[in-house]
Amino acid sequence: MNRRSFLQAAAISAGTVTLPATSAQATSAQAATAQAATALTTGREQKGTITDLGPASVASPLGNAEFVGDVLYLGSRGLSPNVVGAWDLAQDKVTAHFDIPTGVGIWAMCKVGTDVYVGTHTRSDLYRIDTLTGATTLLAQYSDDYIWTMAASPDGKVYLGTSQPGRVLEYDPATGATRDLGEPAPGEAYVRSIQADDTHVYAGVGTNAHLVAIDRRTGEKRDLLPAEVADRDWVSSMAISGTHVAGGMNSLAELLVLDKADPAAYKVVKATAPGEKYIVSVLIHDGWVYFAGRPSGTLYRYHIATGAYEVLGVPFPEAQTVRILEHGGRVYGVQEPGIFVYDPATGDLGYVSHVQKGFRAAPEEPMSVHCDGERVYVGGKGGCDIHDLATREVTRLPIPGEPKTIMTAAGTTYLGVYTQAALYSHRAGDAEANLIFRTGHSQDRPKDLVHDKLTGLIVMSTQPEPGHQNGALDVYDPRTGRVDTYRPVVERQTVFSLTARLGTVYLGTSTQEGLGAPPVTSTARLAAFDLRTREVKWEIEPVAGAKAVTSLKHTALALYGITDAGVLFEYDLLRRKVTRTLKVCDRGGDLVLAGRHAYTSDEDAVYEIDLARLTASKLVTGLASDWFGGGSRINIDPSRRALYALKGRDLIRVAI
Repeated sequence: MNRRSFLQAAAISAGTVTLPATSAQATSAQAATAQAATALTTGREQKGTITDLGPASVASPLGNAEFVGDVLYLGSRGLSPNVVGAWDLAQDKVTAHFDIPTGVGIWAMCKVGTDVYVGTHTRSDLYRIDTLTGATTLLAQYSDDYIWTMAASPDGKVYLGTSQPGRVLEYDPATGATRDLGEPAPGEAYVRSIQADDTHVYAGVGTNAHLVAIDRRTGEKRDLLPAEVADRDWVSSMAISGTHVAGGMNSLAELLVLDKADPAAYKVVKATAPGEKYIVSVLIHDGWVYFAGRPSGTLYRYHIATGAYEVLGVPFPEAQTVRILEHGGRVYGVQEPGIFVYDPATGDLGYVSHVQKGFRAAPEEPMSVHCDGERVYVGGKGGCDIHDLATREVTRLPIPGEPKTIMTAAGTTYLGVYTQAALYSHRAGDAEANLIFRTGHSQDRPKDLVHDKLTGLIVMSTQPEPGHQNGALDVYDPRTGRVDTYRPVVERQTVFSLTARLGTVYLGTSTQEGLGAPPVTSTARLAAFDLRTREVKWEIEPVAGAKAVTSLKHTALALYGITDAGVLFEYDLLRRKVTRTLKVCDRGGDLVLAGRHAYTSDEDAVYEIDLARLTASKLVTGLASDWFGGGSRINIDPSRRALYALKGRDLIRVAI
């Protein structure tokens, strides 16, 4: 099945998913829709009126998987609750779902006998699914932010790799006890890959790469990483056989294959797809090491004995492969949008939609929201749901990654996408978005987008990869296609927020550089970047002790920003100083302007700010918004008559 056919089929499948609603909810939604429609034509909508537009983003992204017999157990990410779906290959359908009620998502899975173990993140909980009885049991809870990876030893112990800090845990199913094996590389934030044999646990570490063998009996640690690759960022994926360890390394897309008995006997294999940066999943099977790259999505293999290297194909362009498994002589690759199946005997490479097989689609935690006046884009895992405001129809725009920030200029919508800090464009009605560029420069997470009307330039700010220093600023000219990247912009900080006026982009920063790297500066800054000279003209610290300026907007005479602690500040462009501040809420989010008022939000409320008096009041409350990573987002309709936000995981329109 080609990619376009697959996307169309998956979209049709997702479109048939019906989310349960009571008759009272349905009646309420119909009444709200009618009220909103009347208000739009009469202009008499009351300020603070909420219209529920339904689930903001419905998806079914996968985080990991495990085979037990002929059933592939697939774990989700970002749903509420997350689930493990059982795809029975014999029946060719998902026959059961097992709810995992805690955590944001499932990154880690392994098996012991017929039991499947599931590790969640934020919270980090360990579950067991008894595949014979269907019972799901919460076994343990850990203080770590993430359980990134799990593996079972031959004698049935379960090993977990966590962050932050990066440590290794051993769970004994026989006793229910957890043993802390400590940090394999003290000071490093992540254990991202793990495997275990009879005598050792092997831990892949980042943000500075280590491959550490831990003696299971004594706890003694030995770093196996060759000096040749000691300056790499991560060993982010791993597989073992009886004789070898294979680790996928970032950020040069290299596979390390070493002999357990003689680690000095090793081979480094470079993935050859243009622009490849990460090796995200590895499997050793029948003398071959199968490995998947990103951002290309290419599947490769390397023969340990002969050194033969093959590029097998691109199952789904740019998709991340979260797990590679072998079953029945075939190789299964689990990706966010589905599963690829490679047959070594024939060379056939096929693709399967898990949603078409019956996997549950559900509202996810959204990541971004943007209204272009006629439709609302809601960013999530693997793309956007686009809500048509006139018809109430929702369509899925597939994008390989996570749209973190969205903006429309001159009829084109621009999307800043994690990972790779990529910029995509989309025109209404098109089935797919177009990749414009990837930032490079060790950047991975877009933070904001802005269009400067005077110069016509599009500017995107980005955060560096975990552990790396200095965010960047991309300046893109849509007329010529030219992209210029500036790094650093504000030394040892990330540019978090942007606003543009008359050829100057104003920057609000964050002290956090790459995730996992302790900040080296104490206070976020406000700066001005001249788009003609491409230089920073000035910078100040607008609010003492602020860690981030999370959003920034302007009027003709002033800049308005809000900090991570919910402090609004006003910067007078003529007097070149901060003139007023106001504590609005406990956690800063997005800030939008409409005439003499500004609006911001926290997880539970939307606030209206009178800019003349500099006072704030709650416009709506009780939202309990469930954004990815916490916090809150809002966006304003170009008409300046409504805001778009979340209530729970539903998209809402708030009249202003």
